[in-house]
Amino acid sequence: MATALVIENDPSDDPRRLGEWLVEGGLELRVLRPYAGEELPADLDGYVALVVLGGEQQPYPLPDGSPAEPWFPQLEGLLRKAVRHRVPTLGICLGAQLLATAHAGLVERSASGPEVGPTVVGKRDAADNDPLFRYVPLMPDVFQWHTDEITELPHGATLLAASTRYPHQAFRLGDRAWGLQFHIECDTAMIADWAADSRLVAELGYDPELVVAACARVMPDVEEVWQPFAIRFADLALGNLGGEESFRRDLPLLGQ
Repeated sequence: MATALVIENDPSDDPRRLGEWLVEGGLELRVLRPYAGEELPADLDGYVALVVLGGEQQPYPLPDGSPAEPWFPQLEGLLRKAVRHRVPTLGICLGAQLLATAHAGLVERSASGPEVGPTVVGKRDAADNDPLFRYVPLMPDVFQWHTDEITELPHGATLLAASTRYPHQAFRLGDRAWGLQFHIECDTAMIADWAADSRLVAELGYDPELVVAACARVMPDVEEVWQPFAIRFADLALGNLGGEESFRRDLPLLGQ
């Protein structure tokens, strides 16, 4: 089986439905949990894809200059190797932020405040020529759960989706690495766990039960859009996605 390496940064955010979709697409998953003491590999030899999940941590250094988690510097190194060697890569929320910071992008605490619950994002024109985003509808449903934002994309990154308060909702780096500020992996049980113990929900003054109910209502719409997206990502990792070379010829030079 072709194996994708999945980095789980926080026990509250496991691969869940995204993992099921990737397996459905033909990938085997190896999930590493560095918070539990599992070591990250030095490189991506033997893996056909890299997926980096979310978490409550901040991707930028703490006030004393140390990383928010001891494994973040090595994880950023893996993300740089993935882009350099064209290993299909998908970063979700914190994973997207780490993809940005690993390539000299900027992530900060958002001046717009937390973003929590179901919402929509708007595709940008560049998404029409993207092998994963071209089939995503104009304003897809997503789940949001973050207080940090990517304020500057890495040099050469392509913006694929935006929203009014958070302009960098999805981007591509090179031709095989994608960052999603939003979540697509959640099921209702995961959302319920987050809402039950969330400082963000409390900060916004939201009723946790109403947040869960709102997410549950759009769960089928999220699956309708992002399950095929995950299958296309698996196809790319397996070398089955057609039109890839013509897409690559259209890319701007990134100096990788």
